[in-house]
Amino acid sequence: MEQDKSCMERMKELVRILSDASRAYYMEDREIMSNFEYDKLYDELLDLEKETGVILSDSPTQKVGYEVVSSLPKEAHPSPMLSLDKTKEVDALQSWLGDHEGVLSWKLDGLTVVLTYEEGVLSKAVTRGNGEIGEVITPNARTFKNIPKSIPIRERFTVRGEAIIFYSDFEALNATIADAEAKYKNPRNLCSGSVRQLNSEITAQRNVRFFAFSMVDPEDPELAGKVGGSIRERFMFLRSIGFDTVDYRMVTAENLPETVRWFSETIASNDFPSDGLVLSYNDISYGRSLGRTAKFPRDSIAFKWQDEEAETTLLDVEWSPSRTGLINPVAIFEPVELEGTIVQRASVHNISILKELALGKGDRIKVYKANMIIPQISENLTRSGALPIPGNCPACGQPTVIKNENDTETLVCPNSECPAKDLKRFSLFVSRNAMNIDGISEATLERFLERGFLKQLSDLYHLDRYRDEIIQMDKLGEKSYNNLIDSVERSRKTALPQLIYALGIPNVGLSNAKLIVKHFDQDPKACFEAPYEELCEIEGIGSVIAESYVAFFADEGHRSELEALLKELTFLREESELPQDLAGKTFVITGSLLQYPNRDALKKEIEDRGGKVAGSVSAKTSYLINNDSTSTSGKNKKARELGIPVITEEEYKTLSF
Repeated sequence: MEQDKSCMERMKELVRILSDASRAYYMEDREIMSNFEYDKLYDELLDLEKETGVILSDSPTQKVGYEVVSSLPKEAHPSPMLSLDKTKEVDALQSWLGDHEGVLSWKLDGLTVVLTYEEGVLSKAVTRGNGEIGEVITPNARTFKNIPKSIPIRERFTVRGEAIIFYSDFEALNATIADAEAKYKNPRNLCSGSVRQLNSEITAQRNVRFFAFSMVDPEDPELAGKVGGSIRERFMFLRSIGFDTVDYRMVTAENLPETVRWFSETIASNDFPSDGLVLSYNDISYGRSLGRTAKFPRDSIAFKWQDEEAETTLLDVEWSPSRTGLINPVAIFEPVELEGTIVQRASVHNISILKELALGKGDRIKVYKANMIIPQISENLTRSGALPIPGNCPACGQPTVIKNENDTETLVCPNSECPAKDLKRFSLFVSRNAMNIDGISEATLERFLERGFLKQLSDLYHLDRYRDEIIQMDKLGEKSYNNLIDSVERSRKTALPQLIYALGIPNVGLSNAKLIVKHFDQDPKACFEAPYEELCEIEGIGSVIAESYVAFFADEGHRSELEALLKELTFLREESELPQDLAGKTFVITGSLLQYPNRDALKKEIEDRGGKVAGSVSAKTSYLINNDSTSTSGKNKKARELGIPVITEEEYKTLSF
């Protein structure tokens, strides 16, 4: 076993070294090792794969093929996959475990998946679904970042686990989406959608990972003897053949409180999403002998942390303008200690919740940390309800508007020039379709703006001035700082249309920018000084776009910012262009996408082909893209009323003009 462990560690090291070398050579145009050294390490990895029968995920010896399917087939599980009974009391865990040895592990917050291997190769992957019937996602599972593509077991072998997306990958993907409304809400929802894609290439781009937590008993007696009869033995076996398992600790009733405390102190620093713990009897036979209830198995129980509450006094409610125009109420209260940290602020989210809590200055309130992380108000004990709703935006002073959507009231600043919306300008600039500065999320931008690191767009290229402050910021550190600076440096070499789009000129999308740049033969000076009359002559550029474009560059502040940016950038000539076959066509996108990673990607393709993407259906709309043509949504209804074709992604791809 020790020798197998040593081989596995060496294989993981080789995969990392060779992958880094390939990435440097093919994507960054630099060599970090000679061909001779690369070949030597590659051969060593091949020998170890033959010796162990294990091929690790992302092994350079393998190539992943992507598959696209029209729908996900359904399949019944051999036996129901039951949910777990739950408790928030450590005492209840101790009583449940009794005198037995237990295994305490993370309850990961993702999507449960069952993998089946035959002849050592992954043959089938099925989601938990409703516990009785799941969806077959085999092509997608083959792209998971960390599952072994082959294992040294010839018999049929089935393992269960949780598919998840790390917080860091979730934030990196959201950072590429400029539209705040299009951003993903949380890693679990992103993972669920990613695992169930019809195009497995999209799944691969989302960095889904799989962590095993159990396995089906092998039919072969010899293999059954190898895997062992305890959960701990099976975790060790799964790790020995290339699987990652959930992190766990061995426990007894005596050390359970201390172990739960260890998990609770660790949760804030985890890169993976979790929503509690799972306690199981280590002895598998004993656990199964207990049977199950109608709803739950008796061999395991889930633990949710008891929310620690504290009573305090509400001092004020601060109204915080956001990048989207929403003005969010934030409760300010006398500092209290929760889960080991001092808190004195909590989001109230919207006017409806504010009214429901009947908040007023001086009220006695109870606060807690949701999932031990996010401060929230649980109860208002005095309910004075005396807080006024501001009639003017705290940032710009302009009148506010109360909106009511889906029975939820929100406060909004309609002023498009509100300085609180600066974040939207920076978010667009760093987005994938613009300057593509990877690794800088909107949350990070917001913190940089608050601290005064960013005033002009060109300040992004001088973040090194604040190195010491940045690496001390929560959830950043030196590694994140270095990655950010590397990404900023890479963005210094860009194509001219990307910069024009990144500037946020009203009515000018990336496709319009490309048309303008092409007309002026990629000459920056000519593009930035383009006269109105000549712009109007460009096919696809009308008077409205031309007027916005000229007005933008006539503004002294915009010119000053552009000049500062030009000192930082080098432009690459684009030698090829997509056919502008969608010129004059306007699209609206709604509903879930199956073949594109997000709406932003589909929008980019449409604009690259000369088309436009609008946010709502009107008489000017050419097509509404919605994979659910039977939907009763407002956009579908409006399209039918106006006689506008509703097409799927697949039908969009076949459009020809």
